[in-house]
Formats: sequence, C-alpha cells, structure tokens
Amino acid sequence: MIVITTPTGQIGGRLLDILLNEAPARGEELRVVVRDPGKLPAQTRDRVDVVTGSHGDAEVVDRAFTGADAVFWLVPSNPRAPSPDAVYSGFTRTAAEAFRTHGVGHVVGVSALGRGTPVAGRAGLVTASLAMDDLIASTGVAYRALANPTFMDNLLRQVAPIRDHGVFTDTVTADRKAPAAATRDIAAAAAGLLLDRSWTGTGEVPVLGPEDLSADDMARIISDVLGRPVRYERQSLDDFRAVLTGHGIGNAIADGYVDMMRAKDDGLDDGVRRTPRTASPTTFRAWCEEVLKPAVLA
Repeated sequence: MIVITTPTGQIGGRLLDILLNEAPARGEELRVVVRDPGKLPAQTRDRVDVVTGSHGDAEVVDRAFTGADAVFWLVPSNPRAPSPDAVYSGFTRTAAEAFRTHGVGHVVGVSALGRGTPVAGRAGLVTASLAMDDLIASTGVAYRALANPTFMDNLLRQVAPIRDHGVFTDTVTADRKAPAAATRDIAAAAAGLLLDRSWTGTGEVPVLGPEDLSADDMARIISDVLGRPVRYERQSLDDFRAVLTGHGIGNAIADGYVDMMRAKDDGLDDGVRRTPRTASPTTFRAWCEEVLKPAVLA
C-alpha cells in the first residue's frame, strides 16, 4: 500500500497519475489523504482508497498509515503559521510518530537543496524543510528527501505580467546561473522511489534539471518561445516582502521566504554537482513550450 498526501496538488496530482498507470501492474494498492475528495476526478476516486482530512491530524494519519508500506510526504503551505518550523516539523511531528506506530517502511518527502552549504542554517523555509527531513529520518524509516531547487512552474504565477507587460520578476541576481526543475520531473522521481523500494537508510535525491540558467537566460528563452520580448526585472527583498504581506502572508512566513531567497542568491542551490543521476530531463525550453506558452495564450 502506497499512501499519497496532497493528491490534488501540483506534484502530488502528477504523482498520482503516474502511480495509477504503473502501480496496478506491480500489485500495489493506492491510498490518498485529501481534505476534499470532490477535487479528485470520479474515475480516480473509484481506483484508490480515500482518507478524508488533513495529514497533519493524528486521527487521519492513524487511519491513512494503517497497513501502509510507503508514504509520499509533502507539507502544505501555511501562510499564517507562527514560524517556518511550525510549517514543516510542527505539521510533520504527528505523522512521524505514526510512521513508527504503524511500521511504515519507506517515506519519500519533498524538500530542498542546501544541506551542507554555508548558508543552509539561515535559509528560512529551506532551513525548516531540512529540519523536517531530520525529524522523519529519526523515526527509523527508510527515507529519501527529494532535494529540489526553484520550480520552473513557479513562473505560472506570473502569466499575467508576462502576457500583458512582457516582464517577470524575482529577487535573484540577473546573471546568476542556478538549477531549476519541472514539478513533473519531481513527481516522476518520487514515483520511481515509491515503486522500487529496494533502497534503505536515509539520504537525499537531488532533482536538478538538465542545466543551470540565469534569470536573463530564462528571459531569452521565454521571448523565443512566445515570439515576443520578455525581460527579467529584479525585485528588492524589501519589495518582495511587501508583496507577500500584501497577499496576507504573515510576518514570520514572509521573513522565511525572504531569508530563503537571500540564501539562494548566496549559493544555497550550488552544493550538488549535476550528474546523470541528479539531472532531471525537462529543459526550461521544453517546459515553456509545453506549459508556459499554453497558459499565456489561454
């Protein structure tokens, strides 16, 4: 039995699609934890065991992890949480105890790059995510943290300014090259680990994308794919924080985002070398052609 949290989310939803295609042939049963089962397609609900509720709730994870061999763990956002640690370890603590109680063998979690870098201890949300990994690893399960850079898919939040004004923003230095990954590749990496559970112990699985790109590189590729000029505009950290709080994000989490973005500009995502094992397949150009362009033209 494989349990999937956040099955209607960007990564969890793609993971569920992959497992629905591949798990039955391997004799694997699927269970999902979801607040609103109505958000699942009817044909999906008919093929999985559904546990309704939050995977931060003790009674819910008790039901969900009973008889579970493996769990996909992804923490939902909580913009009003009192601290980044509350978002990650605070939310996960009940599940960590349930892993022990129910003898869950394998857990795959969504986390971040940065472990071992000089800025890892002051990277806000990433620092909290790495502490969550340590909490899960302390339970004795076999654990793999998917260590991710910035998601390409985050650009979907800026479809309107890209379409209407030919601009996208971020806080990183314009010519600083860094990895970026497509969420579909993260889901595929999770699926591979969940279906082949021959691995033991704890560790990280980096998902780096096939190349490092700067924001200026991305602007050139977006311009080429869309056939219109698109430029990158750097935003100050103060302005970034003001935008976050203006959207209702609490001060503690806004600070966590700011610290994370400052750390990214200081090398947070530079600590893992790209190899055939760490390079995920989707190029930024392919992602723009297949995901961003249709969204802009919709």
